[in-house]
Amino acid sequence: MVDSSGWLEYFADAPNANRFAAAIEAVPRLVVPSITLYEVYKRLDAERGRAYAQRGVAQMMQGLIIDLDAHVALTAAQISRAERLPMADSIILATSRLHRATLWTQDEHFEHIPGVRYFPKMPPPIVPRPEGKKSPGR
Repeated sequence: MVDSSGWLEYFADAPNANRFAAAIEAVPRLVVPSITLYEVYKRLDAERGRAYAQRGVAQMMQGLIIDLDAHVALTAAQISRAERLPMADSIILATSRLHRATLWTQDEHFEHIPGVRYFPKMPPPIVPRPEGKKSPGR
């Protein structure tokens, strides 16, 4: 199971994209919480447009979509208190635990939590400025 940060990294082909590819591309074993669909769609729509967001979510929906039901919600509430996690993160972690899935993420909230495969977010590569060009505002 990949959280929103991993999906966004993958869709952006950002520095950690390859680390999430194995989990994302293992479609028969892929678990996707519905809240992750929400977070990823919202961000892709804002940054890349509706058509791109729809294609991204279509790829996500190839996995097993887990809706937020009462059992997930109550489990998430307990996890939120125990781990001091925000609501969306606790729902994602509850979903992974209830489905015995490893959670792949680069979200620091999960760094030391068992059952999580955490990758520190890598900075984007530095692109050298062409000679003679000044940075904006100088």
